[in-house]
This record gives sequence, structure tokens and C-alpha cells, in this order.
Amino acid sequence: MTDQSRADFIIDVLTREFGELIAIDPAAFRRKFRKMAASPFAFYRGSASLFYADLSAGYADTSFLDDRTSRVWIHGDLHAENFGTYMNASGHLVFNVNDFDEAYVGPFSWDLKRFAASVALIGYSKALSDEHITALVTGFARSYLTELRAIAQGGDDAIGSITLENADGALRRVLQDARLSTRIDLLDSQTTIDDYERRFALADGVYEVDEPTVSAVREAFERYLPTLPKATRPVSTNIKDIKLRKGVGIGSAGLPSYNLLLEGHTEALENDVVIYMKQAQVPAVARWIDDERVRSYFQHQGHRTAESQHALQAHADPWVGYTTLNGVGQLVAEVSPYAADLDWADVNEPEELAGVIADLGRAVARMHSVADDESSHDLVDFSTEEAIVAEIDKDEAGFVRHLVEFAHRYGDQAREDHQDFVDVFRNGRLPGL
Repeated sequence: MTDQSRADFIIDVLTREFGELIAIDPAAFRRKFRKMAASPFAFYRGSASLFYADLSAGYADTSFLDDRTSRVWIHGDLHAENFGTYMNASGHLVFNVNDFDEAYVGPFSWDLKRFAASVALIGYSKALSDEHITALVTGFARSYLTELRAIAQGGDDAIGSITLENADGALRRVLQDARLSTRIDLLDSQTTIDDYERRFALADGVYEVDEPTVSAVREAFERYLPTLPKATRPVSTNIKDIKLRKGVGIGSAGLPSYNLLLEGHTEALENDVVIYMKQAQVPAVARWIDDERVRSYFQHQGHRTAESQHALQAHADPWVGYTTLNGVGQLVAEVSPYAADLDWADVNEPEELAGVIADLGRAVARMHSVADDESSHDLVDFSTEEAIVAEIDKDEAGFVRHLVEFAHRYGDQAREDHQDFVDVFRNGRLPGL
């Protein structure tokens, strides 16, 4: 593919993926694309649609895929920055995969390839040699497989969730930082108290909502409550305030989201809870998977996102649920005060990177093993860990080599694509902008 035709391909994919939303809010996508222009990794984060278009075309490969390993519940956007902390339903801080907006059912190896290529991009940005990048991807592949084998053999030797009990190094620091966070700090950053009552503060990206919209959001909230697991259903259901937030992140451009302030379990103001109701979208990977059983399993995209998070997290956020607003599927979850992301700027030397990435390999293995025949979800009705291990065991060395080669090849491609993207964007070639 020539440079010109590759640039045209990028334009076509991004237009197909985002064209309708760009027409609704072009300013949001100008912000999104300028953030993507900042670096090859930022571009890679925001262009999952291009990644899957490539996996279904020039980078198509069915290695280690059969009828079962092609139908695993996957994260869908498994890059190195989609990990962080959350407070699970049991009250424990966990470091794991987060952000399930792109989750779907598909080939397990697509998750691993997306992560491996992101490792190559991070390694390159830190001026690591190809040999170091190879070692990092190899460590990820082997830790993934070691954990998955342990789970398949009964779980006694599996490490399990990454928590304060077993984390070390950079991941332990992130968990400790999350532990220092408090609900009152979150509330103070987003709200104000007027006449002894807490309300949302107006700030950049926060807007007032008219009465018809308030009524519609309240009705959507009532439809959301029955979708919460009964065992963990929260007590707080009194809505004190509602505000509109417009997505400002790379992944949320153009998507409306409403923040709801709920009264806590007591009248004390420090117990108030903030949840969000966000319009869900079709995951990029779904456009390349033709499986009617998967497609028809979900009522709408909000249902898909919530079900995916419950399926892929061993103990999901108790506030995760779904609803519809004006007929459009919505994800509902808490704006958690205990969310902290791993800052890759703090992890630079190969030895420390190797430890972190090996831990992430174990986290991914646990995620892939949760949503199967032993879960409450019947979409994937077999043991995913046993199926994946059986395929990889046919050629373990080939599996590792397969991921390493892909990481280098697609990392190079992503850096070239980033430059093409910057050129087409700055020269006004993206329609609607």
C-alpha cells in the first residue's frame, strides 16, 4: 500500500467510524483528533477502528483460533493505558483492566495483539531497543499463559486479582494512591454547597439541563435501578441534582453524558454519590465480527457495556447498570473516588517495565477466564481458559513469537499511520472538520 492509499484508507475508516458523531459535534472531534495527533500512542488509543480494519484485512491471521477461541469475551480496546484501580463490590481495591466501552465477544488473540502493539509503542517512546521491546512482549505472553494455565488447572497456583496483598512496585504505588483518595475529595472537586445542600458546580464541560431533560433522565434512572444486582443494590436513590457533561476524552468525544448527584446512605453531605449516565456506542470490533448469536444477545449498547463489565470483572462496581434515554442505550456507573490510573511516565527502566507488564499479563488472563461457562452469563458457554491453553499448547514458542512479531510490525505501522493522520488532519482532508 502506497503512502497515499494508506492515508486514504485511514480517512475512510475514521469517517465510517465517527462520521455521524462528527456531524453532530465537530468541535468535540477537533479536540479528540488534536489529542490523537500528540503522539503515536495517543493516535493508537483513539483509532481502534483502524486496528480492527487492519486485523480483518492486511493483518488478518487465524493462528491459535478455532471455533471456541474465536468466541471469547474480550475487552476490545486492550492497550497499556486501559488499566487502573477500582473498589470492587467486596470493598477491596483492585488493579485491573478498566473501561469496557469496547467489549464484545471475539478472538482472544485480538486483545493480546492490541496490547502487544501498545507495548511496542510505549517502548519506542522511551527509547528502548527492539531487544528490550521483544523481552517485554515475551514477558507479557508468558505471564498471561502461566496464569491462564494455573486457572485451568484449578486455580490453586493462580495469583488472582492484583490487590494490596500481592502487588509490588509501580502497581502497589497506584493502589496506595487510590487508598488515599476519599469521597469527600471527589465531591469537593465537582460540587458546591449552597444553603446547606450539595449541588454540582458549573465548570468547563458542565452544563445546566432543562426541565424536560431532567424528567427524562429521572425516568431513565428508574429504569436503571432494576438492572443492578440485587445482592449489591445501593441504598441511595434520591437524586439531588443533574448536569450534562460533554465528553472531552479521546474515547468519549461527541457522546453526551449526564452526572447525577445522589443522596448518600445518611443525611451527612460527605456520603453523597456521583453516578454518570453515558450514551453507549457500537464497539469498533463489532463491525468486523459476523455472529448473530452475539449481536442478538444484547438489548442495546448500554446493556452490552454493562453486561461486559460484569462479565469481565470478577467483582464489578456495584453501581454498574444500564438503561435507555430517548430510546438510546446508556451505561450507568459510579464516578468513583477510588479510581487511579497507572502513569507510564513513572515507569521507565526495562526491569521495572518488565515487572509491570508481566503483572498486566496475569490480569488479562484472569479477565479472559472470568466470563465463561462458570459465570452467570451464558453467552460464552465453555471454559475459556481451557480452550485458549489447549490452542497455545500446540505451539507455545510459536505463540510467543507470533505476538512479538506482530508487536514490532504493527508498532511500526502505527507510527507511520500517526504521521499520515497528522498530515490529513492538518490539511483539512477529514470530512466534516
